[in-house]
Amino acid sequence: MQKGESMEDGFKVIDGYLMVKLPEEIDHHQASCISKSVDQILIQGKANSIVFDFEDTRFMDSSGIGLIAGRYKKAVCFNGKVYAVNVDRHIKRILYMSGLDKMIEMVCKEKN
Repeated sequence: MQKGESMEDGFKVIDGYLMVKLPEEIDHHQASCISKSVDQILIQGKANSIVFDFEDTRFMDSSGIGLIAGRYKKAVCFNGKVYAVNVDRHIKRILYMSGLDKMIEMVCKEKN
């Protein structure tokens, strides 16, 4: 895989970072599909850190929390980190309430 080569919709590897563009709603079905894809990329050694982009995300239930927590555990096994970018006020609140803010690095949207 070449630097910055696109793999499939919503997933791109750039310099060892897996960029994951999250959907508008993260529910059980979405979280399961995303988890499988991310895990496969990590296991193949194409990336070791994950950047979750929440720009379009408006809803996330407990499955989304599980998605991030589970990928954090896997990334750490590969000496990687997990980041959340474009986090709005609602998603930021969920991440703080779940304690994920202590495990991942967050970059919030301007006016939260």
